[in-house]
Amino acid sequence: MKNQIVTSSKEIMGGTLVFAGTRVPVQTLMDYLKAGDSIDEFLEGFPTVSREQVVEFLDEAEKQISRRSNLKNHFTENFNGATVACASEL
Repeated sequence: MKNQIVTSSKEIMGGTLVFAGTRVPVQTLMDYLKAGDSIDEFLEGFPTVSREQVVEFLDEAEKQISRRSNLKNHFTENFNGATVACASEL
C-alpha cells in the first residue's frame, strides 16, 4: 500500500489539506510554484516535507487533470460538443 501523500483533519490546521506528517499546506507548494520558485526552494523552506511527497503529489495532480481532460474529450466527441456530465463525475 502506498504511503499517504496528503491529509486533512480538523485537528490540524482546521482541516486544511496538508502534506502527511506535517503542518505544511499543499496550497503553500502551489503558491511557491505559481510565484516561479523551484521545488528545491520550497523544500528548503519546509524541511518536514520530502521531495518524494512533492513529486507524488504533482504526479497525482497530473493524473487527475489528464482523467478530467479525457472525460471532457469523451463527452465532446460523443455528444457533438454538448457538455453532458454531472459535476460529481468531474
